[in-house]
Amino acid sequence: MSENKPISDKLKADQQMPYFSVRDIHAYYAESYIVQGVSFDVNEKEILALLGRNGAGKTSTMRAIARAAEPEVRGGEIYLQGEAVHEMKDFQAARAGIQLVPEDRAIIPGLTVEENLILAQIEEPKGWPLEQIYGHFPRLAERRMQMGTTLSGGEQQMLAVARALARDIKILLLDEPYEGLAPTIVREIETILLELKQLGFTSIIVEQNAVAALKLADRAVILDTGVVVYDGSAQEVLENKELRHEYLAI
Repeated sequence: MSENKPISDKLKADQQMPYFSVRDIHAYYAESYIVQGVSFDVNEKEILALLGRNGAGKTSTMRAIARAAEPEVRGGEIYLQGEAVHEMKDFQAARAGIQLVPEDRAIIPGLTVEENLILAQIEEPKGWPLEQIYGHFPRLAERRMQMGTTLSGGEQQMLAVARALARDIKILLLDEPYEGLAPTIVREIETILLELKQLGFTSIIVEQNAVAALKLADRAVILDTGVVVYDGSAQEVLENKELRHEYLAI
């Protein structure tokens, strides 16, 4: 294989191509250069923790992967099972199986818990049926007729994850799933995410609570000012005090 072939040709020709691949992504907010050539792979059924200090480019990278309107991606390639995600709009990426659970949870006002879930199934009917969702989220089953925006923060996070599961998922993107939650609720969300891990979901998690994310993850990628400074075992980060202190301030 010629070394001069474009990345896309190389990836398609490689039978060992990763399940999910981010290649040299560059992203901007106006002229602010936020994501500066980020590359990493995620294997099938793997959880990757995407970590870094505030402003490192974590959420911007996640939004670039999900093909959100912002930041503006000005270079690079993203592949999911060989499909070129970087050529898609956000709704096309969602239909391809990339499901983002955003930090603000984006619960739809004026709809009940169940209506939020049904709407997700209408948009993409290949996900979990309601019975399966309620089996894994009994608290949502109890509140199925309650307006989604009136739920507690932890319950809204459960609904945001459940809504993603109601769609066809190939990779789940979790942006700050523990943000603003009491420790007891964080443990509940951790239990749900561990259950999803055991079910074999492929996920990327961005989380300021780096220790919690590392305990959940198989691998970690650490960003610093928009570039990758570590890509390897999550356990190694947990055990490396110097690495944690320098890039995660823990």
